[in-house]
Amino acid sequence: MKRTLIALVAAIAPALASAAVTVKGSDTMVILAQRWAESYMKQNAGKRVQVTGGGSGVGIAALINGTTDIANASRDMKSAEKAKVRERYNVLPTEIAVAKDGVAVYVNAGNPVEQLTIEQLEKIYAGDVTNWKDVGGSDAPIVLYSRENSSGTYVFFKENVLKGADFASSAQTLPGTAAVVNAVSKEKNGIGYGGAAYAKGVKEVKVVGADGKGYAPDADSVATGKYPLARPLFMYTRAKPAGEVKAFIDYCLSPEGQKIVTQVGYFPVK
Repeated sequence: MKRTLIALVAAIAPALASAAVTVKGSDTMVILAQRWAESYMKQNAGKRVQVTGGGSGVGIAALINGTTDIANASRDMKSAEKAKVRERYNVLPTEIAVAKDGVAVYVNAGNPVEQLTIEQLEKIYAGDVTNWKDVGGSDAPIVLYSRENSSGTYVFFKENVLKGADFASSAQTLPGTAAVVNAVSKEKNGIGYGGAAYAKGVKEVKVVGADGKGYAPDADSVATGKYPLARPLFMYTRAKPAGEVKAFIDYCLSPEGQKIVTQVGYFPVK
């Protein structure tokens, strides 16, 4: 009997060792989560972490449905979403801030505009201002790029720039931040928004803060809250993290994990 039990344990051990922690959600966080996973697995032989994107809303839906262990989100979880977790699992989800970001406003590298106020951004994305000359630029039409409504960045921008109002119907919806950056880099009159880590090959305009000064989304302005579009990046679990899920999240919050945050282009929480 003892020999049989030992054999059974030996048989299932490899399967247990290879069980993957699943991470799904925020497109903004995909590049960061992938770097965390690669480094974590390299240091922990036999551990597996699977990372997929799709947007914060998609990740949170997967957490509610039980098809992911961790939901990455670049926005707060809504009360209705938390209620669904409680209804289905009789627990409230756990929220862990793992990094900080400043939602960057991208324009084409040749655009002479250096900074914009929140009010100007609101009017641009509401469709009330449609020419760059009205905000200090050239006499040229403004071409708007936005994100899908499953994106946490879309929700954050709508709440903090448009004050909940709808985007202009002329805004072109693109499936990811990389697509927005690519579009703005090619369209000389374009404007888009997204995570600070994606701002490659485009120009980040400064955004005017509460003190009337323009700030870029850098480490100091995000950490001090001077950048008006700063935000936390979250991991959500259905309950208090445990086991392999906790081990991976602990790694993300470790000094090494937070160093990766900086290397990717976001800002540490520790």
